[in-house]
Amino acid sequence: MLRFHKSCLVAVIVIAVTFLSVNAWAEKRIGVLMFSEEARYLVATKGIKDKLANAGYKESNTYYHIVSANANKAMVVEMTQAFAREKLDLIIALGTSSTTILAKEIKDVPIVFSVVYDPVEAGIAKSWKSSGNNTTGSSTFVPMGKVLGSLKLLRPIKKLAVLYTAGEKNSEAVLKNLQNIQMKYAIKIIPVVVATGDDINLLLPEVLPSVDGLYITGSNLVNSRIATIVDLATRAGVVTVSHLEDLVEKGVLVGVCADSYAMGMIAGEKAVKILRGAKPSSLSIEVLNKFDVILNMKTAKAGKFTIPSEFMKTVTRKIE
Repeated sequence: MLRFHKSCLVAVIVIAVTFLSVNAWAEKRIGVLMFSEEARYLVATKGIKDKLANAGYKESNTYYHIVSANANKAMVVEMTQAFAREKLDLIIALGTSSTTILAKEIKDVPIVFSVVYDPVEAGIAKSWKSSGNNTTGSSTFVPMGKVLGSLKLLRPIKKLAVLYTAGEKNSEAVLKNLQNIQMKYAIKIIPVVVATGDDINLLLPEVLPSVDGLYITGSNLVNSRIATIVDLATRAGVVTVSHLEDLVEKGVLVGVCADSYAMGMIAGEKAVKILRGAKPSSLSIEVLNKFDVILNMKTAKAGKFTIPSEFMKTVTRKIE
C-alpha cells in the first residue's frame, strides 16, 4: 500500500512539473479570436503570426490561445469572458464583430485587430491616428471611389444595389460610404436590407431586373448565402462586386480588395511593438495604399460578361 501511495505521489509531481514547464516557457501569452474561419480571417492570422515569429515570438516561447466564434456573436461574448479570466499579454481580434465586443469588455489588455473595415465608424477607435484606448490594428478599408471607378471601366453602371444587414457595423459603413459618393459618380445606390436568409430568394428577383450591379458587403448573413446571390445575379446579367477577396474567390465577379496577409503583417508589426512596451493608442490604425483588382473568370464566362480591354489592364489577379 505504501508503494502505491508513493507511485501516486510521483505521478502527481510529474504532472505538476509538466504543467508548470508548459507555462514556464511561454514568455508571452497571446489570445487570438477569429469571428469565423472564413479565408480572410485565417490568412490575416497567418500574417500576424508570421510577423510575430520573425520578431522572435515563436510557438516555442509564446503561448497562443486561438479560437473561432463560428460567426456567432454569443460565442464571441463567451470567448471574451474566457480571455478576460486569462492572464494574457495581448489579444488579437479578427473581424469587426469580434473586435467590437472585445474592446467593449476588456480594457486592461492591449487589443490588436485586423479585417475590420472601419474601426472609427464601428466605435472601436476614436480616430485613425489614435484609438484613444487599448486598441490598434490594420483595416481592410477600401475607398469606395476606387470600387465605383473600377465598375465604370467595366460597364456603364447607373444603379447599384447594395446588400447589407442592419446592425452589422462593417456592412452599414460600406453602404454609408457608397451613398456619400453616389452623386459624384452618377450612380444611384439602392440599399437592400437582408434580415434573414430567406430574404435573398424573396428580394433579389424583384431587385435584379432594375439594377446594373450588385455590391456584396461584409455582412455575415449575406456572405453565408454568397453562392445563391452570385447565381441569381449572374443569370440576370448583373455584375457583382465586393471589397472582400475571399468573396471573389467564391464567385463574385469583381473585387477591389486589400490583401488580407499584408493586413495581417501590419497588425503583427503593431503587436510586436506593443509586446516591447508601446501603448496601443500611440500606434495609428493603418490601411494599405495599394489594392488588388481581382476578376473571377469563371463568373465572367458563366454570365457571358464582356470585359473591356481598359478594365483588363487594371486587373492584378484572375481567378480561373
